[in-house]
Amino acid sequence: MTHPAKPRSTGILPVRPARVSPAGSAPTKDGLLTLFRKTGALLDGHFVLRSGLHSRQYFQCAILLQHTDIAARVCGWLADKLREFDCDAVISPALGGIIVGQEVGCELGKRHIFVEKEDGKLVLRRGFQIAPNEKFIVIEDVVTRGGRVQETIDIVRANGGIVSAVGVIVDRSEKVKPNFGCPFISLVEIKVENFAADNLPPDLATIPAIKPGSK
Repeated sequence: MTHPAKPRSTGILPVRPARVSPAGSAPTKDGLLTLFRKTGALLDGHFVLRSGLHSRQYFQCAILLQHTDIAARVCGWLADKLREFDCDAVISPALGGIIVGQEVGCELGKRHIFVEKEDGKLVLRRGFQIAPNEKFIVIEDVVTRGGRVQETIDIVRANGGIVSAVGVIVDRSEKVKPNFGCPFISLVEIKVENFAADNLPPDLATIPAIKPGSK
């Protein structure tokens, strides 16, 4: 008689079962954008993104995700698109990816850890561990160039782990989609113009820029 393989865990507690998602069917792109606007999470103006690029629009996912019922639904939709990928755990970059990573981890029944900035770069702290050959899904809220996601991937691989996929709520990478060396899944792709600081259009050049996101 054969017995089913037990789920792998690096912690002392057993892996919890996946949560039954209350999300329902994922909305269209327009439907998700409407949700961002209704919650005040899609801002219009002149913004400096984490990538250093400038934009007329900014997705402030923290405003969207402050509503716990909405966070559960949106992250449930993302988790549903990631269920096909084998993973033992979820990892995300602080701060923006933490809520999304925690919710996706709950949906998938996996533990969630995060990396955070120390001396200007992302590091693994707080006693979090990555076991050799442990499989991770990297979760972020919004991606433009994908620098923080790539840093997170590098940390997983440097510790002997494997990255099965990357999942984000909003992919606003515009012309060049990031190549992370693994499947890149987004809940929605939004083509928003991004501009280098030394090549701003006239309308943005006259508006003071703000940086509303995490550093």
